[in-house]
Amino acid sequence: MEKKRYKIEEGAELPFQNHVDFCIGTGRMGLALQREYQEQLALVQEEIGFQHIRGHGLFCDDMAIYQELIREDGTVRAEYNFTYLDLVMDSYRRLGLKPFLELGFMPEKLASGTQTVFYWKGNVTPPKDYDGWCALVQATLRHLMERYGVGEVVTWPVEVWNEPNLPGFWKDADMQEYFHLFERTFAAVKEVDGRFRVGGPAVCGGTDEIWIRAFLEFCRDRKIPVDFVTRHHYTTEVPEESGHYGYMKLMRPEDGFANLRTTREIIDSFEEYRGLEIHITEFNTSYIPNAPIHDTNRNAAYIAHQLSRLGEFGESYSYWTFGDIFEEKGVPFTPFHGGFGLVANGCIPKPTFWVFQFFKQLKGTCVHRSEEAVIVKTEEGTYRGIAWLESLERSGKELELCFELPADRESYSVLTRTVDEETCNPLALWHGMGEPASLSDRQKKLLREAAVPAVHAEMQAAEDGMLLLSIRLKEYGVIWFEASPARLCPDRGYDYERVI
Repeated sequence: MEKKRYKIEEGAELPFQNHVDFCIGTGRMGLALQREYQEQLALVQEEIGFQHIRGHGLFCDDMAIYQELIREDGTVRAEYNFTYLDLVMDSYRRLGLKPFLELGFMPEKLASGTQTVFYWKGNVTPPKDYDGWCALVQATLRHLMERYGVGEVVTWPVEVWNEPNLPGFWKDADMQEYFHLFERTFAAVKEVDGRFRVGGPAVCGGTDEIWIRAFLEFCRDRKIPVDFVTRHHYTTEVPEESGHYGYMKLMRPEDGFANLRTTREIIDSFEEYRGLEIHITEFNTSYIPNAPIHDTNRNAAYIAHQLSRLGEFGESYSYWTFGDIFEEKGVPFTPFHGGFGLVANGCIPKPTFWVFQFFKQLKGTCVHRSEEAVIVKTEEGTYRGIAWLESLERSGKELELCFELPADRESYSVLTRTVDEETCNPLALWHGMGEPASLSDRQKKLLREAAVPAVHAEMQAAEDGMLLLSIRLKEYGVIWFEASPARLCPDRGYDYERVI
């Protein structure tokens, strides 16, 4: 077992931007009308608690917002139906979520073409009538402001389209057409209320550097005061398809971080936009919704490392997605199918779910940050941290981390919560059950029981003003730990050693 030892100095204070709870992703908005979707989202909000939610399909036909009335003289008048929009937004607001509004895709009646994407056929062509598109955007925003209050709705970020640098998401990946869409949409939103914050271009990797530079050149030349830049971040190579699934290799984390750093450098090269916020509106390991890695402890350990660093590169970073009610490639056949979600169907938390809950609790001054751990100290003198052991391919490696922490008390209660392949691995239990495609209530209950971190606590004495904390990690393991000042206070006559 490899061992590493770190001594934390008194008064240590290190940079650590933790925006883990700013935003979470979702499949298309219409899925929010399903019961299982709402149950998964409620679980995520109860255990983690995100501030915003972002997904596709606001203007897709299953939301039924855009309608047309054909008059007797043959002329056409737009009508807007907000029935489903109200149901979806009400459900988000009840759970404490603000939308991060992605404007897309194109309603069929307003589309200039027939090209679609995904099982649910989102139209990805430009509007045939830009005035009609802008009127749709404005009517939707004004309705939301009337329903939820102007002061509230203007705080919801607005993003124009999704991944226009891919021909599958924007016809021909036509850059100049997208820029025209952005310019018209930006002006339409600001006309409703100048306090709205509007950004783009929501690109994925590959041509991101070309698109982001060209996007800012366009905005500069057209004097568009864009409010933020958005992009996506995925960290696997091209998948190898096998049946319903895709298998791929993970990228070296530093390669992905280097790509994100380039975005910052491009933005800062423009005097007008230097320091502009970056929002990573999608990230995960794989970019396909049928990648078995998403369900694994390996994914959890890799994402732990990502969360320790992503605050360096973005004001927010939104995991894609919160749950597995998701239909880009169709309805999944089994509960564990490599879906993007933190939660498998059946309301079963995956290992990565707990990584987000752990990071949500990292509030305080950062006193240690390395490639395998982050530790913060609270004003009350409690240390909280997360340690992980990632690897790109299975190696059998184990790691012991020893932390020497300045202690101003004689004793501490040390609590750990462990997520690894032995202690919190519902995927392994499902496999041992025979990989049932349709879960009974009993099987769901057992899988939820297997999806909970192992908890351990013990009293530990400080010596010579230092607390020695040892964390032992198995491969693909993630451990949350807390050392809080405490002393043993037994009841009169109670002797724990005698009891056991």
